[in-house]
Amino acid sequence: MFLAAKFLAFITQPLAWVALLVLGSCLCTARFARCGQWLGASAFVLLVALGWEPLPDAVLRQLESVYPAVATDTPLSGYEGVIVLGGALEPSYVWAAPGQSALNDAAERMTAVLPLLRRQPSLRVLFTGGEGELFATHLPEAARAKQFFSSQGLPVQQFLFESASRTTYENALLSKSVPGVNPAKPWLLLTSAWHMPRAMATFKSLGWQVTAYPVDFRAGQSTPWSQYTMDQGVKKWKTALHELLGLLAYRWSGRV
Repeated sequence: MFLAAKFLAFITQPLAWVALLVLGSCLCTARFARCGQWLGASAFVLLVALGWEPLPDAVLRQLESVYPAVATDTPLSGYEGVIVLGGALEPSYVWAAPGQSALNDAAERMTAVLPLLRRQPSLRVLFTGGEGELFATHLPEAARAKQFFSSQGLPVQQFLFESASRTTYENALLSKSVPGVNPAKPWLLLTSAWHMPRAMATFKSLGWQVTAYPVDFRAGQSTPWSQYTMDQGVKKWKTALHELLGLLAYRWSGRV
């Protein structure tokens, strides 16, 4: 399943489609010159279209609307703790500066823990995330997360870390085996809003009693029609397509 997830991550990169169209155009011989021209033109049109952000934002907005943001004054006393899904930390090779943490675009998965603990200091924190890279490194994500939380002055003695999972399904499955964790008790599930539908369905299917606590909203309420940024558009399309296909794959495989 992990290798399948990596393959999914590749085919949901829009620039890979552009590259394949360009390659097809180059491979067309003089005998198929017309086809080569068509493939080259298609690559150009697709590349330009990817930068128009209202389209991927509409897809992301649909995913994010399933579980709206939780009010900041919501009582937390009834929860056993908060489950934080990995995916917000850069690969271990980026962590070169001693004492500093490297977070990516999903950084809110990590930073949102701080205000939660200020509001309810007794909350336990379960971070779940192992080695997300295809080739193992010396510092799994859980170890990097522990380093980040410690650098923020948080009481890591009340934190639990699961360091073997590589997918959302493994997050839910392997976290049940962490000593001291009872999935039948109420937990908050903290992850990116666009990832929350798949995460909630997966955890519930494995018997967790979880309440969604979405963060890292990407699409907002609406997107100006004139919003055009090629690099951001490509990144948003990659996120949206990866999550949609991931949700479909989980449903087809019976995991949700």
